[in-house]
Amino acid sequence: MKYLDQLAGKGLSASIIAELIILNLAWMFVLAVPMSVLIATLMTFGDLASTNQVTAMRSSGMSLYKMIAPVLISSIVICILLIIFNNDVLPDANLRTKVLQTDISRKKPTLTLVPGMFVQLVQGRSILVKKTFEHSNDLEEITIIDYSKPLMATTITAHKGSIAYSKDYLKLIMDLYDGEIHQMNQILKNQYRIIRFKKHRIIMEAEGFNFQRSRETDVARGDREMDIQTMQLIVDSVRRMQIESEKIIESKTGKKFAEILNVKAPIEPSEIYTASLPEISNKKISLNEIRMHLYNINHYEREARKYLVEIHKKFSIPFACIVFVFIGAPLGIMSRRGTFGTGATLSVGFFFIYWACLIAGEKLSDRLYIQPWLGMWSANIILGILGGYLTYRVAKENLAINWTALEKFIPKKWRSESNLIKQNQ
Repeated sequence: MKYLDQLAGKGLSASIIAELIILNLAWMFVLAVPMSVLIATLMTFGDLASTNQVTAMRSSGMSLYKMIAPVLISSIVICILLIIFNNDVLPDANLRTKVLQTDISRKKPTLTLVPGMFVQLVQGRSILVKKTFEHSNDLEEITIIDYSKPLMATTITAHKGSIAYSKDYLKLIMDLYDGEIHQMNQILKNQYRIIRFKKHRIIMEAEGFNFQRSRETDVARGDREMDIQTMQLIVDSVRRMQIESEKIIESKTGKKFAEILNVKAPIEPSEIYTASLPEISNKKISLNEIRMHLYNINHYEREARKYLVEIHKKFSIPFACIVFVFIGAPLGIMSRRGTFGTGATLSVGFFFIYWACLIAGEKLSDRLYIQPWLGMWSANIILGILGGYLTYRVAKENLAINWTALEKFIPKKWRSESNLIKQNQ
């Protein structure tokens, strides 16, 4: 939906747009399943509590743990199926999405241009167009600001133009008609040049449009387009190169790697990057060579963690289905309401916390602040502890959410309307 205005009305068929939306549903599905488990659990146990069935089952000797058992087993099955989906279906869906976006970009390079707005398509150039056309790659009223050369400010304007890929799709060709080129020397301000043209051609690298070849076999798979086994092989390969670089330093300096960095083992990646190296008297290796190897080691560590984050993510998000059972069951009993509104309201707050922890954990892991497993599992750990505590308390005591006390946080206008609805019901 974010890019629908750039796709609709641009000469693309409805089937192409529908296929793009369907393929993007894959990663949305991965996030929707755990949240649906939370909402369903809240509604189920809320309905049981509102009709006093929980009280009846407790009076007959059934504990809360036995009530949760069938739901927990179902969530485990969903978790396993979602892991399989993450590993076998999601990578291919992401790859096909990338390929389809490439094909759309080939068909309509003007899709990247937004009329009336400056867009930086390639490094060092910003392009503004007044109008694009649905069934062609023609442009009207073009302005190009070229700041690729720091000492020369260049602005190009044209009344008409067109944009297309070269035959090998490696270059982007822009033909401009009836325009001017304005150039000013940034040092010698009095040097200003104007060039008027009938036709002018600009050739740019297609990389600026994030272009890839449209055949799936030629498209480079990123970490989001790989399965667990492939990513683990890459991690193992990167780790071997990392160890080899460490051994080279140790063999040529005659010191342990931790001693060279003047730190204690285990070594944190940040210590590799910011290490203050001592003087090395060994002539076999210089400080610059050591720093080069340290740079490589740090690079290998970043690459390994990038893939490890995705590996752990493929397990941690499905595992949230199990965690949310221990959140949803006690909250549903405490709310004593089995409506969708109550379930959705309570679940959104917890899922927001989960999503925030997941994003923060991924960023911190990529920047080498924390380990990948901790970044991807911290949300499950935090909410799992909270869910276990709530389950234990509700199993021991008859707790309930005081909705009346919560009404003071609702604006007076809404509060009166909600009371009126309750009275009518």
